[in-house]
Amino acid sequence: MQPLEGIRVADFTHIMAGPYATHLLRLLGAEVIKVEAPGRGDAMRNYGADRAYDGMAPAFIAVNAGKKSMALDLKHAASQEAARRLIARCDVVVENFRPGVMARLGLGFLEARALKPDIIYCSVSGYGQSGPMRDWPAIDNIVQATSGMMSLGGGPGDPPMRVGFPVVDTLTGQTAAFAILAALLKRQRNGQGEFIDVAMMDASLAFMASAVVPFLVTGQPMERTGNTGYSGQPTAALFEAGDGKLISLGVVQQGQFESLARLLKRDDWLTDPRFASPDLRRANAVALQGYLSAAFRLRPAVEWEEIMSVAGIPCGMVRDVAQACALPHLERRGLKIPLTVPGLPMNEHIEILNAGFQFLNDGPTLDAPPPAAGQHTEELLRWLEIDEPQHDEILRRSKP
Repeated sequence: MQPLEGIRVADFTHIMAGPYATHLLRLLGAEVIKVEAPGRGDAMRNYGADRAYDGMAPAFIAVNAGKKSMALDLKHAASQEAARRLIARCDVVVENFRPGVMARLGLGFLEARALKPDIIYCSVSGYGQSGPMRDWPAIDNIVQATSGMMSLGGGPGDPPMRVGFPVVDTLTGQTAAFAILAALLKRQRNGQGEFIDVAMMDASLAFMASAVVPFLVTGQPMERTGNTGYSGQPTAALFEAGDGKLISLGVVQQGQFESLARLLKRDDWLTDPRFASPDLRRANAVALQGYLSAAFRLRPAVEWEEIMSVAGIPCGMVRDVAQACALPHLERRGLKIPLTVPGLPMNEHIEILNAGFQFLNDGPTLDAPPPAAGQHTEELLRWLEIDEPQHDEILRRSKP
């Protein structure tokens, strides 16, 4: 039995952060009922440049597999009644409209709590449900900018650069799922519901604790170090191997440096006063990195990766996403979930990613594809016992 079997989630989310939160809950066994606008549904269904995937875009598949889809026009009275009945039968509500929208629709936390006193209600937004930035619109790259995240990458003097995937959406979704799990555990103990306010800005700053807290403590911003690691050590950087590929070295501890020196047959480094301590190695970084660059050109990257990793020296070959996904290690870890998604161009048999952790028993997984927009509307209206005139009206409005 998976951890969240028996938990039902009303998912009023779209695009990425909210759907990723409910995706994690679905991987853990929750039943997730996705409420979508009539017609084309969640805008993420048509994300990307390849129109052949419209309705089932890869980014949509990534975070919506195994959910049910219900098409409701939330501005219409009959659909609002269906939404209220849905909330009354769920354990969790997740929404990521702009602050205040759900309340104006009569579906906010206070209304939800009146329908089900122990409801867990999670609102995900750019800047939270309070504060002077509350009503500002936000998407991933905006919060990467406003949170300071863009200022951390690259080297001194480089222009700001966004992280190359929607990291804010993903980490916000993880934060929301974590908070929902905590609220469910709390409810199990005290029988009470909870309102959860998750902001992309807050989640980003919390995620950046290793950069933000040193500033809060010292008043000094963290230096930008490019491809050199957080430690600033010259032995935590990128080097070119003999085949022209890059390796990332992560030697930050004294014992690791000594092991590296011995592996490279440079025992003289162990008595060289320039390299006697981390501070001295930083002060003499140019010299040490020159020696390392020469040494690493003697073998191809994949050999260095294996030799040093086996020796306990942190090292990894720089891969692109395709190369990383091809690693046999991922199969052993159960990180990829096979799915069949009918109607996909080229290949209906695909894979998505699992939650990123394992249980000994009954861990995260799923075996159903994402739903078509509104696929389960009629089934769910019957389950909600919507009377026939309202049932017909909702179905009529749910059509494209």
